[in-house]
Amino acid sequence: MASGGGGRRREQARGPGSSSPGSPAPARSPGPGRLCRRRRGLCGLCGSPGRRQRCAGRRRELCPCRQRGEGRPPSGPRVPGPAWAGLRGGAERRVSCPVAEPACRSEDEESEEEDRVDLAESSLLNKLIHTSLVESSHHVEILQKDPNSPLFSVKSFEELPLKKELLQGVYTMGFNRPSKIQETALPMMLAHPPQNLIAQSQSGTGKTAAFVLAMLSRVNGAEKYPQCLCLAPTYELALQIGHVIEKMGQFCADIRVTYAVQGNRVLPGALREEQIVIGTPGTMLDWCFKRRVVNMKRISLFVLDEADVMIDHQGFSYQSIRIQRALPRGCQMLLFSTTFKETVWNFAMQIVSNPIIIKLRQEELTLNNIRQYYFVCRNREEKYEALCNIYGSITIGQAMIFCQTRRSADWLSVEMSKDGHQVAVLTAELTIVQRANVIQRFRDGKEKVLITTNVCARGIDVAQVTIVVNFSLPVNQEKQLDFETYLHRIGRTGRFGKKGIVFNMVERQTTYLMHSIEEHFQTEIKRLDPDDMDELEQLDN
Repeated sequence: MASGGGGRRREQARGPGSSSPGSPAPARSPGPGRLCRRRRGLCGLCGSPGRRQRCAGRRRELCPCRQRGEGRPPSGPRVPGPAWAGLRGGAERRVSCPVAEPACRSEDEESEEEDRVDLAESSLLNKLIHTSLVESSHHVEILQKDPNSPLFSVKSFEELPLKKELLQGVYTMGFNRPSKIQETALPMMLAHPPQNLIAQSQSGTGKTAAFVLAMLSRVNGAEKYPQCLCLAPTYELALQIGHVIEKMGQFCADIRVTYAVQGNRVLPGALREEQIVIGTPGTMLDWCFKRRVVNMKRISLFVLDEADVMIDHQGFSYQSIRIQRALPRGCQMLLFSTTFKETVWNFAMQIVSNPIIIKLRQEELTLNNIRQYYFVCRNREEKYEALCNIYGSITIGQAMIFCQTRRSADWLSVEMSKDGHQVAVLTAELTIVQRANVIQRFRDGKEKVLITTNVCARGIDVAQVTIVVNFSLPVNQEKQLDFETYLHRIGRTGRFGKKGIVFNMVERQTTYLMHSIEEHFQTEIKRLDPDDMDELEQLDN
């Protein structure tokens, strides 16, 4: 299995005084008597009227000429690995924010900003932290099917029409038997004649491996032209898919993959010879229509991954639909999404015609085995005293503590470290790989306390977590309680059938939020006195 696409990455010009790669750029002074470009609503790069777009956890200005924000050639912390080798012959690559514009705010203002959860970052993080398949107690639901097509499932990979090289790759990756989504989806993906499919399942269920197996099965290695297109919403997600293809197809010597991402430059009219092209919508559109390096009429399989993330980015859905409409009539369409909201459904039906639709329902969070309490405190110092009293009263395996801002998380980390706690901090300013490493260390028990913002509210299952502390309740920009985030936060305890305890810390003027929670979830949350050690000790019984 080889990787194609040896394009050299474009280096950003750095003037005098610019920071080194990976370090934050210094704030520019707008000069006396005038506002900086950002404050006037202009692009920080070219000065044209821009629009505000979130990027890597920070607010940046992105002008119309940069609306394809799929990610530039990386320039942040180094991330080694096979998936990064496809662009520069095995050299290490770097991950960075798509738009390198200096922030106008001070460091304190930046750290005070709440961490926003980016769907693309969350999706990539879930792919990295799920080192094994998520076991589901639910059956795969078939929501719509072709009455002329008999449906069946398989219990082993040998039952599928796979070449021996692919079977060898599957077993090398550690798949001993198909997951629940693979049992049902793979026979449909590999059927003759090809069948279109829309599938919804959470991260870690094996859906990426399923469509990668379909791509590798459909490809004819003897034919040196693109036969499969795969769209992903970001540069990093595209390379993550490529990593799976390289591992699963390592014994398929004639099959090659290339990446249609910014920085991998191609000559106009120079047709690609790689059979599989993975990329982001904007660059794939450029390759197919402007540079004409992919013959769309010869594509036999089109995969669109992370559809819910795709429609979260302005312009991506339009670009994806335009690519799909240029494909031949007999091209097989596969679309995958983690959620199935109405917007995702409408988008999916524009992309895929006459599909079979399958769904693996997520494990539902429950409050039945979680005890909830709250403290009323005057300030963060009193909240910390209450936290110390909790640690002095009950037995705690591992704890997750949620803060609303990075500044609050950093302050709490310093205070707990002074008192001898093994603490890890997880915020949006870390790279995706750094976040994955922090989570893995916490899973391994190297740190007993994980202090985090909303970037870690969902998707992390650690059996040893016995308590969750909401140092600040999750609220939106209108200061209204975010019930979904609250549920996912407290759902980090009480996992795997075990009992968990949640402590909420509120200030006197925000006690109404606790009543909102009680009313919304139809439950009772008891108020505790943080100084009553006897009452706290009874919680351990």
